[in-house]
Amino acid sequence: MKTRDFLKDVSAALLLDTMAEGVILVDTEGRIRVWNQAMTDITGYTAEEALNRTTEWLRSAECMGAEKIFALFKSRNTGESCVNGCECRIIAKNGEKIPVMVNARVMRSEQGKTFGILQTITDFRPVFSLREEIAEMASRLQSEDNFAGITGKSPLMQRIFRLIPLAAESDASVMILGESGTGKELFANAIQQLSNRKDGPFIKVNCGALPESLLESELFGHEKGAFTGAIKRRIGRFEAADKGTIFLDEIADITPAMQVKLLRVLQNGELQRVGGESLIKVDVRIIAATNKDLAKEVKEGKFREDLYYRLRVFPISLPALRERPEDIPLLSQHFINRFSARTGRLISGIERGALNLMMAYPWPGNVRELENAIEYAFVVCQARIIERDHLPAEISAETMSAPMPTTAPTANRPVRTSIESKRLLRDSARLSELLEENLWNKAEVARILGVSRTAVWKWIQRHKLKA
Repeated sequence: MKTRDFLKDVSAALLLDTMAEGVILVDTEGRIRVWNQAMTDITGYTAEEALNRTTEWLRSAECMGAEKIFALFKSRNTGESCVNGCECRIIAKNGEKIPVMVNARVMRSEQGKTFGILQTITDFRPVFSLREEIAEMASRLQSEDNFAGITGKSPLMQRIFRLIPLAAESDASVMILGESGTGKELFANAIQQLSNRKDGPFIKVNCGALPESLLESELFGHEKGAFTGAIKRRIGRFEAADKGTIFLDEIADITPAMQVKLLRVLQNGELQRVGGESLIKVDVRIIAATNKDLAKEVKEGKFREDLYYRLRVFPISLPALRERPEDIPLLSQHFINRFSARTGRLISGIERGALNLMMAYPWPGNVRELENAIEYAFVVCQARIIERDHLPAEISAETMSAPMPTTAPTANRPVRTSIESKRLLRDSARLSELLEENLWNKAEVARILGVSRTAVWKWIQRHKLKA
């Protein structure tokens, strides 16, 4: 039997419904005329719900290739006949944005008349899941720049990476100090995962989020009838963390009364539930954290000195992001990889001008603010590379208004006068020579010239200098 004769005996609908890829046929008015079973499996919509609707209701605003597909209608008489490999997201019936690969081809009759566009839809969720696994694996393999999920190659971070295993080896209390957004919880997680308590519970408590009355019950538990609403016995976080670790974040915010009760647990390994009389033994390792100067709090009488020294047996001070600007490109790429895997957006990096702005910005919110900036860029950016216009406004505004450095000159590298600096900046060859001498460290060149890093960057761009 010839192929043509065989196909006459096979239902076209049956052929379409056996395909793993979704198939849509859209007429010249943009309405769906064919919808196979795979499209129902992918989206949750039946053929009855989809037929005669336009495809616009199905695609999200993230479909970067949708314009190319719609353009086929305009170009159907000009020779353009297909679009291949458009990554897109379609909105399923349950609201999920599903990543797909779309191929589209103009359909014409034997007489050459266009009657629609045939689209095949491949579910890319397994691919994105694999991408995320690969990105995570690659991140773990960058051992010199990544430790237990924490990214950094600066000397300050490398020193802390060496401290984490030492902290994990003992059961001594650890105090993590650092500004908001420096990743104190990440470091606490790393210590727990490397310790001999890694298989035990890891309980986290934000001490600053609860008033004293609730915090006491949260930490130590309560007996039935201990207070209004205590309708049954409840164990506290310390009991739940027995044989494991408890992470007390914002420890500086607890009241003097709570400090006394916490000290008792540290000294004797015993606690008493609210409303209870018996002492309960617990075996818990404590990791505390704060963004305040706890030593200053002790001097001012706001924090007990004996508790302070009990908690900071092994102190770890985390640097602010502005103190380790060499980590900004690495962290930025880390977050780009993460958001790319999570969203399916094919954004691969940051253009040099945008990165220079980020390097000059002081990042008061530290790593958390950097992560939010990259997430913002993913919303705004419609290209493959993040540019300056895709960054939050405060980054460029803060950078452009940055004050001149006040660092004192060294004996062998005096700061130039204002006139000398302007003359050198205008001289492309001399500026290039100075950059080469300092291994293209723009902050150091700015310090030598007595100007802002942004000014150095502007003249590099004006001269079109490259490292």
